[in-house]
Amino acid sequence: MHYWAVIFDLFGTLADFSFVELDCVVTEMATAVGMPRATYAQLWTETYRRHEEGAFATTEASIEYTCRIGGVRAATAQIVAAAAGWTDFQRRMLVPRADAVPTLAHLKAASCRIGLFANSPPEVAWLWPATPLAPLVDVPLFSASVGIRKPDPRIYRLACERFQAEPGECLFVGDGGSGELTGAVLVGMTASQFRSPDEQPEAAKRFSREVWQGPVLSCLADLLTVAD
Repeated sequence: MHYWAVIFDLFGTLADFSFVELDCVVTEMATAVGMPRATYAQLWTETYRRHEEGAFATTEASIEYTCRIGGVRAATAQIVAAAAGWTDFQRRMLVPRADAVPTLAHLKAASCRIGLFANSPPEVAWLWPATPLAPLVDVPLFSASVGIRKPDPRIYRLACERFQAEPGECLFVGDGGSGELTGAVLVGMTASQFRSPDEQPEAAKRFSREVWQGPVLSCLADLLTVAD
């Protein structure tokens, strides 16, 4: 079956995500603002959903909020330093997998529209235009920009509206974090799971990956035989 559109998850699918680097940057942020690492990490994790829903206008605002609820009054320079480290981390995570750009380019050449769903903090949307993936994606939807996270059915329907397509004409591809594959199926899309053979051992747990019984891709290039 030829799909009108293929919609991708971002982290864990088009781009790898390092939880080792995440833990390191959280430690650096805690040090920058003068808060114990364990306390900062707990508060950052507890409020992270708000980051992904666009509750904070700037990175500095989110860090200042974390400091405030942690009882720490950090100086402006400390908050700016922590924000710079966090933004640089997000920039590093936006490097696409080796076969991501060629796969998307092939799909585009075959007249397939490309979409993107990302449960992500606002920094990702700000950095996105400079990535090599951006010119290939017709409809990028970032949770912090639209205020909706996967697997909320509204984000899938929003993509269909922007594509002017029915859900049954769309294929969703993701690693399965946050129930995204089931969310796609429930609105009428077809879904395939991407599972990198070299992912970090604890990635499945930390992505809260759902148990998936449907089609599985081990490399993005395999998608070319599915989407055509």
